[in-house]
Amino acid sequence: MTAFEFAPMEAAVAAVRPVDALGLPLGPGQPAAFLHALGERDDLDHLDVFTALCVDLYPLFMKPGVRYRSGFFGPAERVLVAAGADVEFVPSDFRRFAPILERLAPRVMATIATPPDDDGYLSLSLQSGATYWELKRCGADRDRVLVVEANAALPRTIGIEPDWPHRLHIDEVDVLVASDRPVFELPDAEASAADLAIAEHALEFIPEGATLQTGIGGIPSTVASLLAGGDRGGFGIHSEMFTTGLMRLHEAGKVTNTAKGVFDGVSVTTFAAGTAELYTWLDGNRDVRFLPVEVVNSPETISRNRDMVTINGALTVDLWGQVVADTRGDEQFSGIGGHEDFVSGAGLELDDRSLVCLPATAGDGDSRVSRIVAALPAGAVVTTPRHQLDVVITEFGAAHLRGRTVRERARAIAAIAHPDHRDELLAHAETMG
Repeated sequence: MTAFEFAPMEAAVAAVRPVDALGLPLGPGQPAAFLHALGERDDLDHLDVFTALCVDLYPLFMKPGVRYRSGFFGPAERVLVAAGADVEFVPSDFRRFAPILERLAPRVMATIATPPDDDGYLSLSLQSGATYWELKRCGADRDRVLVVEANAALPRTIGIEPDWPHRLHIDEVDVLVASDRPVFELPDAEASAADLAIAEHALEFIPEGATLQTGIGGIPSTVASLLAGGDRGGFGIHSEMFTTGLMRLHEAGKVTNTAKGVFDGVSVTTFAAGTAELYTWLDGNRDVRFLPVEVVNSPETISRNRDMVTINGALTVDLWGQVVADTRGDEQFSGIGGHEDFVSGAGLELDDRSLVCLPATAGDGDSRVSRIVAALPAGAVVTTPRHQLDVVITEFGAAHLRGRTVRERARAIAAIAHPDHRDELLAHAETMG
C-alpha cells in the first residue's frame, strides 16, 4: 500500500503566487473547496485562470487582479460578467482546449479526484476532458505545481488501459488536500410540451442498435426517456457528456454497446453531470469509460460508430442552415463545446444522422419571437456552418437538408417554423438560391 497524507488547505492556497497562472478542468472537475479558499486571499496581483463552465459562483473571480479566461459560459459566467468580473470568452471547441492549455502551460494545475486507492491511484472521477494530459505534464514538471482535491463522495470511474487510464498516481501530486463539499449536481430538466413533440420527431431517426450522443437539456433527456420506455434497444453510447438520461437507458436494458465498431462493449464519454443517483451508479461501473476529449470528440472516430445519431440543440437557425448555438445577440451565452464535432462527425457516413433540435419560438405572448429566421442579423456568430447540417427539428416537424439545394433547404426549414411566422419565411425561401 502506498502511504499518503493530506496537506492542509492552506498549503494548496499558498502554492499559488501573487502573480501566477492556474489551469482547471471544465465544471464537474473543478476543485470547489480549493477555489473558495483561494478566493479568501487579498494579495493576488495578477492571477490568470483558464477553465470553463463554472459550477459555483466562486468569489475568486470577483477579486481585483484575477482574470478568468473561459472556454464555455454557463449561468455562473453570465452572472460574473454582469457583476463586472474580469471574465472573457476564449473561442474554441472542446477538443482545442487541450492544445490551448499545453501552450499556456499554467504553472499551477488543480483538479478534483477520488482519494488514493491501496495502490496510490486517484480516479479523475467525473471529468477527463481536455486537462488529462496537462495534469500529467504538470505532475512530471518540478517547476510546476499539481494540486489535487480529493473527495470521498466522488464516484471512482475508469478509462481504458493502457492509453487512457483516467487516473493520477499519488507520486505525481504535489499538494493533496481533502474535501467533503457536496458534489455538484445537475437535476433532470423537466420536459415541456415542445420538448416532447421534438423528441417524438427525433425518434423517427433513431433505429434499433443506433449509437447515440446526447447533449444537455430537456430535449436530449426526453429522447433518452422515450427510448428507455420504448421497444427499440441494442444501443451504443458515444457521447461527450454522460447524463442521468443515459443512465436510465442503461438501467432499462437498452444499451449493449455490442456492435458500434469502435470501443465495443462500453459506453464512452469525456465528462458526466447529473443527479446524485447517477454518481452512485457510475461508482466502479465498468460499463462506462472516461476518455480525453480529443478521443471522444474526434469526428473521424465518431463516424466509425455504426448508425451514429447525434442530438444537439441550437438557439437560432436561419434559412441558409447556419446554426447559432452559443451567443444571444452580441452576448456570449454558452460555448462551442462539441457541437460542430458531433454534427459533422455524424455526416461522414451514409447511415449516420445528426439532429439539431430547437423550439420554434422563444418568449411568450407579444414578446414571442421566431428562432427560425430568414437570415442572421449583423454581428451574429455562427457556431456550426450550414454545410454541416443534416436534420433540423422543431415541435412542428423535421427538415431534411443533406443533399438538397439552397432553396430546397430554405423551404424545408421554413416549413417547420411556428405557423405565425411560417408564411413569411416560406416567401423568403423562394428568393434564395
